[in-house]
Amino acid sequence: MHNSRAIQWAQLFALPDQPGLPLQGRLRAAVVQAILEDRLSPGAPLPSSRELAALLGLSRNTVTSAYLQLMDEGFLEARPRSGVFVAHNARPLTAELAEPLVGRSGQSGQPPEWSARVLRSQLDRPTLSKPDRWRDYPYPFVYGTYDPQLFPTEDFRECCARSLARSQLPHWTPDFETDDVPDLIEQIRTRLLPRRGVFALKEEILVTLGAQHACYLLAEALFDEHTRVGLEEPGHPHARNSFAMRNPKWVEIEVDEEGLVVDALPAADYLFCTPSHQSPTTATLSLERRQWLLRKAELQDFVIIEDDYEAENLYEGTPMPALKSLDKTGRVIYVGSVSKSLSPALRLGFIVAPRALIKELRVIRHAMVRHPSAFLQHAYALFLSLGHHESHARRVNHAMQERLALAAQALRDHLPDFEFKLPSGGASIWVQAPSWVDAAELALMARSHGVLIEAGDVFFNKPPYPCPFFRLRLSSIAAAQIPAGIRALGMAVQELAQARGESLSAGPRTH
Repeated sequence: MHNSRAIQWAQLFALPDQPGLPLQGRLRAAVVQAILEDRLSPGAPLPSSRELAALLGLSRNTVTSAYLQLMDEGFLEARPRSGVFVAHNARPLTAELAEPLVGRSGQSGQPPEWSARVLRSQLDRPTLSKPDRWRDYPYPFVYGTYDPQLFPTEDFRECCARSLARSQLPHWTPDFETDDVPDLIEQIRTRLLPRRGVFALKEEILVTLGAQHACYLLAEALFDEHTRVGLEEPGHPHARNSFAMRNPKWVEIEVDEEGLVVDALPAADYLFCTPSHQSPTTATLSLERRQWLLRKAELQDFVIIEDDYEAENLYEGTPMPALKSLDKTGRVIYVGSVSKSLSPALRLGFIVAPRALIKELRVIRHAMVRHPSAFLQHAYALFLSLGHHESHARRVNHAMQERLALAAQALRDHLPDFEFKLPSGGASIWVQAPSWVDAAELALMARSHGVLIEAGDVFFNKPPYPCPFFRLRLSSIAAAQIPAGIRALGMAVQELAQARGESLSAGPRTH
């Protein structure tokens, strides 16, 4: 980078003096300010992540993450083989309107310094994110979305209409205070749990706003800064971020191709795991390891929080019993999702735990949200009781199995140097790229080819660098688009290889 140009970029992106913000947040603020003040015009090119990192003395990961976040927010855009640019619609407001009301000329007083007032900033917590207009990308391999073609519109409409019938209003219109809709509790107790070998009393079940809300409630009740919490490494970032609100002591637990490694567990008070389909690697914990884990919980005196993640999505083999079904000493807290297979946006989950703990959780939940929507609880209870849940799950499993097969073949054809294991269930593939690939940088380049992937660093509490792992989520992309999407991802890999002076294999390989 020429000296004069380097000085210009350094002046343009001088990081604001806001020590309460993490470096990534300060860099994003500097870029946004330059755009809003018209010092960066729509369509203007930005330095590469490598150049800007060297210029500002930041890690390349920090710059790449900031660029990705700014793309998600609509300020920047990537172009094939060209780099990163200011988006054409990045300044929808005039400079005057974009200026905060407080602090305009002619007005007195200073606004509060919110970055200093926030006691524990969470802005630097890595999380799964995607652009607001992710559906504009032709190849979205991302989490937290669903293919609308798979949604059981008629069945769910029927259940909502029935719940709105005058005769059904008394079932869900009262304020339930700390309680839940009895119909849904009964359906969870008698229909969902027995399939996983779990049997519970109604007093041992609490409805939540999804599995992540369940993790937050458990952390609020059980964790403090002295609590040692074991997490799979890599593991589910949403659970980690929910637990982090109580600032516990992290204990990373190794994961291999068979899931959680049980033999040498470090000391912990609680251990969170996803044994059905480990998030993100999709490995299934063997029966032998499940039994040994329960024995370890007794010997080392810790409690297991089991997220039965994607347990319904099994396409091959015999379903493994839930840890909770094998628990004879009450050391497993069970977390499940009612509505994830329908749509993650419905936000219905549940906790199964001893009634003494459930009572405490009800009080905490009441202080936050009283209870999840009683109308939605009642409508979904009908969805379960009428058998729609089972038929929908079969349809989704068939679709996901087809998509996994297509993705696996496309990976073999277009990314033969990349390693993966075809999972027996779930809706994603965990991929390991060659060691020279940093997945965050690849994710940035892939966007310019219309591809969204999930860089693997977000799944680690202590990510390696470069981090060669990424996840392809298949729940929101049509089957017909998968081969073309992975072909486009292969083009981004070729572009990255050329920039790095690396070579790639020419032909497919088997996995």
